[in-house]
Amino acid sequence: MTVMVESVKAEEGERPKIETFDDILPYVGEASRYQWFLFIMLLPFTFVYAFLYFTQFFITLLPAEHWCTVPELERWNLTDKQKIALSIPPASSEELLAEGATSFSRCNMYNVNYTDILESGIREADPSWPIKPCQYGWTFNHTMIPYKSIAVELEWVCDHAFLGSAAQSAFFVGSILGGLIFGYIADHCGRIPALVACNAVGFIASVGTAFCNSFWSFCLARLVVGTSFDNCFNVLFIIVIEYVGPKYRTLVANMSFGLYFAAASSLLPWIAYWISNWRILSMVTACPMVVAFVGPWIVPESARWYITSGRVDKAIEMLKNFAKVNGKEVKQEIFDEFEKSCKAMNEKDQSHNQYTVLHLFKLPRLGRITIMLIIYWLLMVWVFDGHVWNMKLLDPDVFTSFSLASLTELPAAVLLALFLDRWGRRWMGFASMFLCGIFSFVAIATPSGSTTVAMAIIARLGVNIAANIGFQYAAEMLPTVVRAQGVSLIHIIGYIAHILGPYIIYLKNYVPCRPWILLVILRITETR
Repeated sequence: MTVMVESVKAEEGERPKIETFDDILPYVGEASRYQWFLFIMLLPFTFVYAFLYFTQFFITLLPAEHWCTVPELERWNLTDKQKIALSIPPASSEELLAEGATSFSRCNMYNVNYTDILESGIREADPSWPIKPCQYGWTFNHTMIPYKSIAVELEWVCDHAFLGSAAQSAFFVGSILGGLIFGYIADHCGRIPALVACNAVGFIASVGTAFCNSFWSFCLARLVVGTSFDNCFNVLFIIVIEYVGPKYRTLVANMSFGLYFAAASSLLPWIAYWISNWRILSMVTACPMVVAFVGPWIVPESARWYITSGRVDKAIEMLKNFAKVNGKEVKQEIFDEFEKSCKAMNEKDQSHNQYTVLHLFKLPRLGRITIMLIIYWLLMVWVFDGHVWNMKLLDPDVFTSFSLASLTELPAAVLLALFLDRWGRRWMGFASMFLCGIFSFVAIATPSGSTTVAMAIIARLGVNIAANIGFQYAAEMLPTVVRAQGVSLIHIIGYIAHILGPYIIYLKNYVPCRPWILLVILRITETR
């Protein structure tokens, strides 16, 4: 209808001026064939984004039931239950408070001569026997997790339980470096070179992860993988949103997450379960990144980048191709006016080159907005990561729990597509945070089981909505001349929350409900 009105105005000589990139989109097509093609092209890159984010969850999974290995008992025909009854003391009061607590100790064994004891016919331990820490490694119960993760192979348990969290933090340290490196490439060489480069690095490092055999080699590999996180998807996501008309952007932005991200993240647990090998899983989840190598031939460069780089002719050439694919006939005078407007804008923007991210804090009101956006993003990331990693604590069937929680991306996207522009960012952000906080609190109060899982999944729905709002909020609130720098600042600071996130869940080694309590406090803080 909008295009029809504009056509009538054009015929009457009342055509609106074409001053910005958004002004020319109705003429070449706002949501036509080419935009649908770009939306479909998001699919493999969204899978890459989800796989990079969540694969480490599954390659470091630890079964809750593990106990000290006693080599002396291997020569006897004993079941695991009999071995535990004879060699493992009851869990201490501190161990009973830890994640997935078992009735037996997971870090101690009896310090006795088992050969003499078995030969004397004793099959159950005397609690008065002396105790010592595990000396010969651990035995793991793989009933619920049917494969050995790297955490199992390298025995990141008991005194080394923190190593899993440290490895995850290394991934997000890499994300900070990647944000700076690939952000620079995107600004100076173009969006497509940055997209190809970061996916190439992620592919090589993900395959390299499969050959790691120590904590330090694993950390290094994951740090390099982390450099490709975010940019592996966001570069193309921004290009797609750029070429879609303003009135369709909320729909496209949220449905790409709702459909693709939900599908990828809910499918990943079953890929891990079916493969049942953490090394092969690391290589398989790297495969979607291969699509980036053909990116320069199938994905358009950012027209806005061409314009700001002074290559207006390339931007117009691209827009003409869009119009042709979309079946639009555009008069040359439209492109001429757009070219003239872009050149005028570039001349004017020369004076804006002096602006840096520091200017965001020079005006009191803008400074408050920037600080609030940073706090919002920090808390949202922290809570989101906390809920993702907290899936390990909810239910023995972690694969089903994780998959169901991931599927909440779809209803979150649908709700945002329907109501975000109608209700506004602030109220929907507040409502989603409040929802997450309430149901996180209910999860604390309910006994472990299906009810707790259900409450956690509803809470995850709330944080998903808040996260998707966060993606749009900063870009809409910050001024154009420092928008890119401001969004980069917010995301880089957000990586600090990513780095600290795994340690929220590490608190479960002391009190199981502490992660939930901290998540509730953070969520309540965010609603204020």
